[in-house]
Amino acid sequence: MKILKLDVNGFRSLKQVQWEPGALNVLIGPNASGKSNLMRSLELVSAAATGNLGGLVQEAGGMGAICWDDRKNATVSFCLKTSSVKAGEDIERERLTYDVELSRLGEGANYRVNTEQLANYRAVEQGKLPSPFKFLDRRRGSAHVFDETKKEDGKAKGLVRVPDDALQDDETILSVAGNPIVGSFLQNHVLTDYQRHLAGWSVYHAFGSHPESIIRRPLVVRHEKRVSPDGGNLVSVLQTLYNSSRDFPERIDDAMSAAFPDCYEKLRFQTVADQRVQLAVQFSGLDKPTAAAGLSDGTLRFLFLLTILGSSEAAPLIAVDEPEIGLHPSMLSIVAEFAVEASRHSQVIISTHSEAFLNAFGETRPTTTVVRWNQGETSLTKLDDNQLAEWLKSYSLGALFASGELENVQ
Repeated sequence: MKILKLDVNGFRSLKQVQWEPGALNVLIGPNASGKSNLMRSLELVSAAATGNLGGLVQEAGGMGAICWDDRKNATVSFCLKTSSVKAGEDIERERLTYDVELSRLGEGANYRVNTEQLANYRAVEQGKLPSPFKFLDRRRGSAHVFDETKKEDGKAKGLVRVPDDALQDDETILSVAGNPIVGSFLQNHVLTDYQRHLAGWSVYHAFGSHPESIIRRPLVVRHEKRVSPDGGNLVSVLQTLYNSSRDFPERIDDAMSAAFPDCYEKLRFQTVADQRVQLAVQFSGLDKPTAAAGLSDGTLRFLFLLTILGSSEAAPLIAVDEPEIGLHPSMLSIVAEFAVEASRHSQVIISTHSEAFLNAFGETRPTTTVVRWNQGETSLTKLDDNQLAEWLKSYSLGALFASGELENVQ
């Protein structure tokens, strides 16, 4: 399942934007144009499926902080159009649209989920259904879901009311679908599959590698296969995949050998006191591995990027803000190669200011979106594939970016 179109209204600088991403995407534009806000809108969508919508809004500073221009009684909404959760679904499930609107309560920090709907509109557009097939429909004060098990004369009865005790003003019904206790009234695999997909999105803004960061310390590791947004469980994921995956160790070793030619040998996971494990790298010429505490920020960030993009258990959507930070230019082509490969099974979104990183994609043409800011609003311009192809006959993507030509496209 991939995003076909995303509409965002009233969120930070995204007053009213529409975006149609591809499988592999790069966002370019000046500082403070809204690239990070687009990334954070993806976090908002994912939080709507995890039950952490209230936590995300609170962490951001309340509803006023995420509303465009801090307006009284403002609304923040998104409309997400996606491909089918699973290939080969029937017509009702070919393409899905998920709409959510949050309404600010006065001038305060609080809000309520005003409306929410998961439905199929494509079948209507194609004339195959007379009206949208709704899996979830919420209006203020009540909500209904489609229950697959309730039938009369072999036909589905349609929407059934959600119990009042399962409704929360500041969380979605979709998030309840992922809770086997609270959501026991839900008998619809489309809702639960859709919820798991959105909840699995991973957006990475920053990676903490300062001297006191958790990645540099020995810790009790767990069996994990997906890196958390803050990178705090990187050692656990690296050890799990490095010791259990067939292809992952070879890919990581090849990438590290390319980045550190003639000196890299292997990753090590050393058991220290209290059964804690620390990450280390064995370099040639040294008897002992170099523990994470002694590795450079760039080396740790490189491993972080390789892991989130190279895992066979990668998130269905991976968004990375400025992956070039702290990396030697020779590493960028390797990260780009991993991003291209990841886009074969995940939707990959990368924001960047780096000419060298854009050049690293070589003959691969990612979907390129120019992000601009004008009078308090962000605008998005997706470059035409044919126009970009013509430019790339004479210039590299990085050279076009450096020249300013891309940012001038209307």
